[in-house]
Amino acid sequence: MAGRLAGKVVIVTGGGAGIGRGVSTRCASEGAAVVIAELDAGLGAETARLITDGGGRAIFAHTDVTDEASVAACVATAEAAFGPVSGLVNVAGIYPRATLDNTTVALWDRIMDVNLKGPFLTCRAAVPSMRKAGGGSIVNVTSTNAYSGWPNLFAYSTAKGGLLTMTRNLARGLAADRIRANALNPGWVISDNEIRIQAGDGHDLAWIAEAGKRQPLGRQQTPDDSAWSVVFLLSDESSQVTGTELNVDAGRSMPGQGGSG
Repeated sequence: MAGRLAGKVVIVTGGGAGIGRGVSTRCASEGAAVVIAELDAGLGAETARLITDGGGRAIFAHTDVTDEASVAACVATAEAAFGPVSGLVNVAGIYPRATLDNTTVALWDRIMDVNLKGPFLTCRAAVPSMRKAGGGSIVNVTSTNAYSGWPNLFAYSTAKGGLLTMTRNLARGLAADRIRANALNPGWVISDNEIRIQAGDGHDLAWIAEAGKRQPLGRQQTPDDSAWSVVFLLSDESSQVTGTELNVDAGRSMPGQGGSG
């Protein structure tokens, strides 16, 4: 199945770590030219090196998804390096824990800027390039919390709910351009950042592993679980798939199931 994304130019926001790094490396291994759009220069450059050292094609584009000019520059960089963009994966996001009572206006604005305004800006900038390519695929990484909410992820869950609505609107509005838009809902992904967050709550690796056993399919998710699904949604295999929401969450979003907290 190698080469499922051959000839495609893919921008991955937040591509430097976690799900974003998993998506970036997996897309490159399937033949895509990958632009790692990342705010953290160290992580972004490191991911690009991992790909190029392995024989893939990738560049790092220092990008602040909340800044219109920065996003436009990222798309221009992608076109200059590889040609018109055919895939956009919006991974960049932040998820500070805060209940309604603990959510300040400043925190609310910051979460909305990164998690909702960011995808709006990247889609608006990338779509003209996708039209040049004759079509494309947008994958917005949302969250199962968009459905169920979670008390200490109040603003985050709200933003991800908005991103689901945005995805449906994009799918309908861009279909005539042969641009597809789908949402990927990861479950409880154990990234380095999640491990740090859980440690701050007093939870060690043994606790995380034990909690994973209580998931319907018996474990939490890895970045690669999301990455394989993104490859499908970017590839021609999903050429008739748009406006959908794919849950890659071990069944966590099924009725009666809980969340990670």
